[in-house]
Parts: sequence; C-alpha cells; structure tokens
Amino acid sequence: MTPLGPHLTLFLCEYLPKQRAMSAQTSDTYAYAFQLLICFAARRLKTTPSALAIEQLDATLVLAFLEHLEKERGNCARTRNSRLAAIKTFFRFLEYRLPSCLEQALRIRAIPVKKTDEVIIGYLTREEIQALLDAPDPSLRYGLRDRAMLHLAFVGGLRVSELVGLSLADLVLHPQPTVHVIGKGRRERVLPLWKETATALRDWLKVRGEPKTTALFPNLRGDAMTRSGFEYTLDKHVRAALAKQPSLAKKRISPHSLRHSCAMHTLQATGDIRKVALWLGHASLQSTEVYLRADPTEKLEALASLVPPTLRHGHFRPPDKLLAMLRGQG
Repeated sequence: MTPLGPHLTLFLCEYLPKQRAMSAQTSDTYAYAFQLLICFAARRLKTTPSALAIEQLDATLVLAFLEHLEKERGNCARTRNSRLAAIKTFFRFLEYRLPSCLEQALRIRAIPVKKTDEVIIGYLTREEIQALLDAPDPSLRYGLRDRAMLHLAFVGGLRVSELVGLSLADLVLHPQPTVHVIGKGRRERVLPLWKETATALRDWLKVRGEPKTTALFPNLRGDAMTRSGFEYTLDKHVRAALAKQPSLAKKRISPHSLRHSCAMHTLQATGDIRKVALWLGHASLQSTEVYLRADPTEKLEALASLVPPTLRHGHFRPPDKLLAMLRGQG
C-alpha cells in the first residue's frame, strides 16, 4: 500500500504551483476538494486521514464521493465536476510516478463529467445589495471589516478566492483608489474603486492594527480570512439584512452571488458585454454570455427591431348547437 500523504503534498506544494505555474487560488481549490474527499474516505473506511493509501481511493470510492457531494452536501453538478477535475488531475500526476497505480488512474480518469443545465443566473437587485452593504455595524471593529469586504466583493465582482487572497500591497488608495487582483489562469487586472468603497476600506485600515498576516482582511485570530470564513460572514449579514429587504429570503445567496450582481449591474449600466468580461477577468466572451441570457433588456431590443407578423382577420362564428351535441356524443 502506498501512503497518500507524501504524494498529495508533492502534488499541491510542488507540482501545481511550480511545474504547472497555477495560481494560489487554484491550488487552494484543489486542496479543498481533497479535504472533502479525504474526510469522506476516512469516514467510509473507518480510518484516519493520515493512514489512507492511494490504492484505497479507487473509482468506486470516488463515485460514492461524487454522489455524496450532490445528495448530502447539496452541491450542483457544476461543483461536482469541479471536484472531479481536481481528482483527475492528481491521478494524471500519479501515472508517471507510480506505474503500479496506472490502471486505477485510468479508471478514475474515465469517470464522465455530468451534464449541467444552463440555468439563468441569480443576482441581487440594487435595493437588496444596499440592504446587505448596510447590514454590518460600523460601530464595531469587525463590522468595519465586513462592510469593506462586502463593498469590495460587490464592486470588484471578485471571486471569493480573489477576495480572501488580497494583501495590503494589492490596495492603492492614492491618488486613484485601485485594487490589484490575480484571478483564474493567473490573469491580472487592476480595478478602480468607487469613492464609497475607498471610504469603507480607509475606515477599516484605521482599526485593522498589525496582525501577523499581511492579508487585507484577517480573521478573529489574526490569520488570513478563509473561503468558509467569508461564507459565514456573508450568511450572517444576509440574515441581518432580511429585516430591511424580506425578498432576500427567496434567494440562495453565496459569495458568487455578489460577483453575478456586479456583472448584471455593469451590463445594465453599460450595455457592453465586453466591458463586463474585462471587469470580471474572463478569458473569453463565452463565459460572460450567461449574463445576456439573464438580462431581458437585450431581448426587448431584439424584439423591438423585428417586424411582427400580421394576423389574418376573421369573424368568430359560434358552433352549431346541434353539431356540438352530436360531436359530444361521438
């Protein structure tokens, strides 16, 4: 049996960042996928995570894990496919290092991705966004932090990994407030900030202090904020904002909802899908077209430009009562 730990450490700490030059956000996403897989495998096999062997992560267990994600964790097919992609990349990495696991790797890599529905994306209205941004208490230290985080997440259309990965050096407040973001595929972008967002960030920096991390948004222990930490913070303020905007209760709100909301508001303000793609850091317009499907404005403009077909005029004649009775008897 081959211990899993050393190979997984080499994969995450050497192969992904150094040989593949993947971003820290991608490495974190892969690490989280394996955190879920290993915890699931340890419970299923009644062992400890550090005692797991590579041979125990066979195709049957991986399939059971994917089913667990959907049925017990409530993940959508897209998230399932993302976790599967991380697992497949790891076993592709193992093929050349452990020839004894070649057949096992091929079986796992043969697991098909699940087709996903192209659903209409959900986003928050201007009133709902305002209620959420007003939810943190600015009289508290971490209320100022949360307000700055929510403002920046919405205004920048940031992925949660981009938000929690920001350092103090990424923020420039003079002369023009901007934030430097490294996104998917190591694509960098510099985003200007609203005056209100810059004010929220200045208020936070005044009370931030000097924790041990250089992260822009540390947690209560002084470490960098995690993805789950921001999810918890967002959920807390969504519940607080319900009193002002009850419509929030009808929506499933995640950190990505703020990114979607930024994209939709940008599209409605500019009418230019290319500007939305540039703002969000998309590699191609194909990724951004999902917002066109959710915005009725484009469809109304297309409808207005078409010449509607004419209707043939006629006169309604009520059916003959005798024939109607006979047809009813047939």
